[in-house]
Amino acid sequence: MVELLNQEFVEVFTEEDDTRPLISGWAFFWISCTPSIWSSLERSSSLSSTSLCSGSGRLLVPSSRRATIQNCHFCSGKGNKVLQEKSGQPSKPHIVFILADDLGYNDVSYHGSEIRTPYIDELSGRGIRLENYYVQQVCSPSRSQLMTGRYQIHTGLQHSYIAPPQPYCMPTNLPTLPEKLREAGYATHLVGKWHLGFYKNECLPLNRGFDSFYGILTGSANHYQHNNSQDIESMGVRLDGYDFRDGDGVDHSAAGQYDMDLYNKRVQRIIARHDETKPLFLYIPYQAIHLPLQAPGEYMARVQHIVSEDRRTVAAMAATMDDSVRKIVNELIKYDMWDNTVLVFSSDNGGQLNYGNNWPLRGHKNTLWEGGIRAVGFVVSNLLPSSVRGTVSRQLMDMSDWLPTLVGGVAKHRLGDMALDGYNMWDSLCYSALSPRGEILHNIDPWPDNPREFNVNITAAIRVGDWKLLTGDPGGEGGRWIPPPNSSITEPEIPYKDGAFNIWLFNITGDPYEKVDLSSQHVDVVDELIGKLSSYYKGAVAVRYPERSLQSDPARHGGVWGPFDPAR
Repeated sequence: MVELLNQEFVEVFTEEDDTRPLISGWAFFWISCTPSIWSSLERSSSLSSTSLCSGSGRLLVPSSRRATIQNCHFCSGKGNKVLQEKSGQPSKPHIVFILADDLGYNDVSYHGSEIRTPYIDELSGRGIRLENYYVQQVCSPSRSQLMTGRYQIHTGLQHSYIAPPQPYCMPTNLPTLPEKLREAGYATHLVGKWHLGFYKNECLPLNRGFDSFYGILTGSANHYQHNNSQDIESMGVRLDGYDFRDGDGVDHSAAGQYDMDLYNKRVQRIIARHDETKPLFLYIPYQAIHLPLQAPGEYMARVQHIVSEDRRTVAAMAATMDDSVRKIVNELIKYDMWDNTVLVFSSDNGGQLNYGNNWPLRGHKNTLWEGGIRAVGFVVSNLLPSSVRGTVSRQLMDMSDWLPTLVGGVAKHRLGDMALDGYNMWDSLCYSALSPRGEILHNIDPWPDNPREFNVNITAAIRVGDWKLLTGDPGGEGGRWIPPPNSSITEPEIPYKDGAFNIWLFNITGDPYEKVDLSSQHVDVVDELIGKLSSYYKGAVAVRYPERSLQSDPARHGGVWGPFDPAR
């Protein structure tokens, strides 16, 4: 072990002499130390049994040493630091990304919910809770932004979600998060729900950067039997098929087993068998707490205090997820990986009407009100500076930021000439530095009319600084505030709106619940933000939302959902 005792300064650099600090376990770095110590270490074959005191000079440590800095990750400054050799550890941190499905703002107990999520509360309290963090209003678009770092106007997924019978998917020409991490040397695994299209083989997870895939391709399935039913209303038919896969093949052995149990076992196996010399990217998009509402009896027994039957089942499903997160962390600890892991937790959209809850935010899933797009999220790691652990970040952040943040910020891998709408937020998270993000395009959805020029009848929303503008129909019956089920709170009335019904302006920083429409008082701000929406619209690709195809019928494909390209 090399101890840096009471030194004045430790500098860390990349090979290109980049002055930004690196993360635990890198291949090359520089530190300042006395010339005599530097000379002796340069000649030595190991870093054992040497003490360093404050001084000057620089030392380049070969990657064969597998050195990591403990207790002062990502930082330079005063205090006791320890430089420790860790045999077999990868040169980059492990990344675990957990995505909850339909988890509302008021569906975790640290936001005051009656739903109990004790481990998520405790874990998030050790990291950075993201309280100005946004996603898309529905499943597929959020997942696409995570995978590509691009707004929906650049992927064609502006409207709704990808239904199983629809012949389209996340654009295959765009590089993805797992592809970039694989370039950086990561093993990449997906356990859970894909929901980014599968009509042709090129769309499948194993062809989009993942080394392994275990879970469902569609947006939802029976949590035990794993079947999914879809209507093609224009043809008056209902399609039904099995949906559970292990890699390229269908896994019929999963039938009858609760999906969360299956996912827990697979995650445990991946961690246990992981090559300890490689960094791990583990993406776990649960189907909890998405329909159908189903939970094991042992979890239902825990939530009898909740009166509403649907809400009780949601609470039980949330409890299975809470236990799963605990098991994942425990496995990482067991295999000596936790101290070198960055874990992100996020919901994919707001809670669904009637069973999820977003109180006190306005709206719900499928709306552009805050309840549809402001997400539960946090990042936790022992690699974070101690000064930011256990804090709340109110830096503006979007789902599209995760690709550049995880690839460029955590993995320290070059993004090259990737066209991105997301920003690398790592310095903002680690040092509370000013966020590079000043605005978020929440969405512009012109479907089905698709006019050539932007107008305020188009459903859209944008956040710029403190201001949020909505146009068209944001959804949710005018934007309801829905209290928790069986609470004593009376649902507030939707304010009467004078003038144009299709424009709203809010100071979201001062009015996060969207109660006071300021569009008539700040016409100049409205005009400015409409101008921004017009500029975004000019650069948008066409909406991709094809008709549902009978070629997708599982009856034509062995009773399972899978590729069905009607063009072939």
